[in-house]
Amino acid sequence: MTTTSTTTTGTSPSTGTASLLAAVRAGVRTYDLGRRLTIGMPQSPNHPPFWHALPRRHGDMVRPDGGSAANDIITMGTHVGTHIDAFAHVSQDGQLLDGSDAGAAGRGGRFAELGAHTIAPMVRRGVLLDVPAALGRPDGCAPGYEITPEDLTAAVERQGTPVQPGDVVLVRSGWGRLFDHEDRTRFVGHASGVPGVGAAGATWLADQGAHAVGADTIAFECLRPGAGHSSLPAHRVLLVERGVYIIETMALEELAADGVHEFLFVLSPLAIFGATGSPVRPLAVVAGA
Repeated sequence: MTTTSTTTTGTSPSTGTASLLAAVRAGVRTYDLGRRLTIGMPQSPNHPPFWHALPRRHGDMVRPDGGSAANDIITMGTHVGTHIDAFAHVSQDGQLLDGSDAGAAGRGGRFAELGAHTIAPMVRRGVLLDVPAALGRPDGCAPGYEITPEDLTAAVERQGTPVQPGDVVLVRSGWGRLFDHEDRTRFVGHASGVPGVGAAGATWLADQGAHAVGADTIAFECLRPGAGHSSLPAHRVLLVERGVYIIETMALEELAADGVHEFLFVLSPLAIFGATGSPVRPLAVVAGA
């Protein structure tokens, strides 16, 4: 996959670039939609946790001129913290998105065709669908609530931000407010359930032509109380049937608080060859200092 850009008919690439740079010079505000990676942060229990250490600290080795350098080692699953799912992440009835045999595709420990390295960097129109605002729920959607196509449509109509083909659509449930809760199990929500879209909502998003979708929860989709990740129909619809990327564990509260529903969305995954996902630090960019 490649990232392409277009310019208005009769406008040279250099003129288009000048206009783009002029907009940046006029002032932009950037919203960081990624979560800070910290030891012990809430995450899916199905993936290796994040860990960070300093094998070398300042003073462990000092050069003759007095200089010293520290370095790091990290270990983590590719579906921990804010991350994007590659199409290789989910199979259904033994097949991946392209119809290939999932078992055969992963032989050798790499997914050469649908791995994270095939996800092109994204510089696209982004839309935030603030579902709790549309439903009149200032505290966010209830635990285990399934966000329906009607809810998504209500958010679009309230905001005046129709989803267009190629957009990245971020669905806010309000659950993100629990990410930093002192009880780390609250955000994971195994006992309570977690709000999110189900198969119907995922189909609606795909029907709008979304290139990628994201949410402020670990699993993106609705998790029923006590069910955990035992059933993920939205993942099946998006990753296996329709070819729509999923971004999870996003920070969407600041965007919502500022009423920012349309923006330039920027994301670049790590080109980890054959991986089923990648850590990311997505950005929302709007005009104004």
